[in-house]
Amino acid sequence: MAGLQAGAPTPQSITVHGRSRVLEVGFSDGATFRIPFELMRIYSPSAEVQGHGPGQETLQTGKREVELVALEPVGNYAVQPRFSDGHDTGIYSWDPLYQLGSQQAELWAAYEQKLAEAGVDRDAPMAEKGGHACGSH
Repeated sequence: MAGLQAGAPTPQSITVHGRSRVLEVGFSDGATFRIPFELMRIYSPSAEVQGHGPGQETLQTGKREVELVALEPVGNYAVQPRFSDGHDTGIYSWDPLYQLGSQQAELWAAYEQKLAEAGVDRDAPMAEKGGHACGSH
């Protein structure tokens, strides 16, 4: 989920809706998505969430009430959100942002499946993760 593909839709408008906890993004192809902050947070492209390779992902829980406290541009290709739980290392280029919006149903289903497989509740507090200190988090 990295990079900006040639010819891919680019955002024409980005609006943070704090009360409803969604990021509304209008793209150049006419598509408009309302992406819940929780979805953005649990699928953050950061190493803290995604790990450093396949199978190293950290299942995110307890993010239902997370808020977006800041959204900074990164050049002309991405935005970097800061969430109310302190997470601020995920940079969302336009392609993954479009994917979050266009594939919400599939992403929610995959998340619910991972929760079920792990035997944890969506609202459970995050488990402490120890023994990892790569400096990228």
